[in-house]
Amino acid sequence: MPVINPNPFTTRPEIEGTFGVAATTHWIATAVAMGILERGGNAFDAGIAAAFTLQVVEPHLCGPGGDVPVMIVDVKRGGRPEVICGQGSTPAGATIAHYRGQLGLDIIPGTGLLAACIPGTFETYMMVLRDHGTMRLRDVLEAALGYAEHGHPLVERASATIATVADLFREHWPTSAAVYLPGGQVPPTGTLFVNRTHVATYRRILKEAEAGGGSREAEIERARRAWSHGFVAEAIDKFCRAQEVMDVSGRRHRGVLTADDIARWQPTREAPLGVDYGRYRVLKPGPWTQGPVLLQMLALLKGYDLDRLAPADPEFIHLWIEAAKLAYADREAFYGDPAKVEVPMDVLLSEAYNAERRRLIGDTASMEQRPGRVAGFGGDVIVKSTADKRESVSSAGAGEPTVGRMGESRGDTVHIDIIDT
Repeated sequence: MPVINPNPFTTRPEIEGTFGVAATTHWIATAVAMGILERGGNAFDAGIAAAFTLQVVEPHLCGPGGDVPVMIVDVKRGGRPEVICGQGSTPAGATIAHYRGQLGLDIIPGTGLLAACIPGTFETYMMVLRDHGTMRLRDVLEAALGYAEHGHPLVERASATIATVADLFREHWPTSAAVYLPGGQVPPTGTLFVNRTHVATYRRILKEAEAGGGSREAEIERARRAWSHGFVAEAIDKFCRAQEVMDVSGRRHRGVLTADDIARWQPTREAPLGVDYGRYRVLKPGPWTQGPVLLQMLALLKGYDLDRLAPADPEFIHLWIEAAKLAYADREAFYGDPAKVEVPMDVLLSEAYNAERRRLIGDTASMEQRPGRVAGFGGDVIVKSTADKRESVSSAGAGEPTVGRMGESRGDTVHIDIIDT
């Protein structure tokens, strides 16, 4: 059984176990994952069960239309760390010509239909379950569907987020209001909250998956088709074509995401990036995420004897913060989709580059954005791209993913860690 080991020097507890480990951002999802392990499932079965449960119990942080980076180590398949990119790409119709020329937008609104990428979670979870799991689809879905159908206690932040967007839902997003404002009211914290539309969608996927019989792999393939080539993709396509939805631009817009976009997309596998720090090898996904920022922070901090400092020491905190500023400045200057733009990660994580960047860390806090210089890449831009579907921007605000209200209210996400024996 897992044992929580409180550590006063971190923002997260340490968790240890002899049978298995499950840690998520919600206690129900953690319990579901441990239940899967106790029934004989492996870490991949448990992780997928937890992921579908989080869509139900933390709807303000994740959902079926989201994306997901996955890092796995499957000892039975060689034990090589792998990254699965579940970040759906932009729809074919999301071009600068359409957004700027036809719609008159200088920046993609952070809410509404125009910000929607191809939803990557379902296909990614099915890939993990098919290739690494042991259980059938019903085994990993049933707990999540039970909590959606029979209710779960709504957490405080979910209720508060619904309250933030309640007027927007009532006035402009009636289909969202029908789900999240039962009786027209914000559900209070602790309400036994149900989502029957969510249940109906996944029950239909499950029914179509099981209809043909056969192996678990055959079931999973039919579930994938129901999502990416079947009724789910068709419903998304119809909604985007037929509905004009209010967004943070203050105007209504139709979406550009189509069933064809969804059918064409697949998650991909790649090797993680890594940095050696002391006795650890730290791995992260590539620059289509912000994961390499942590790696560069560690590369910068290699030049300091942090062992002599307590984690709460002002000098320790100062060094971490200043290293973070430099790494994030490089993120803004150089990161992008590696399929569309070259990102100089070999330079950004190199000893020589970070030794030079480290010189900028002084005794006082910097108030400047200071990206580095990489030959052939400039360093003055925010995003560098050669693709006709992407564009540099110099400000955040409406272009950042936001909670759907007029103004800026940044959201958060969920996290899952599972280990089996």
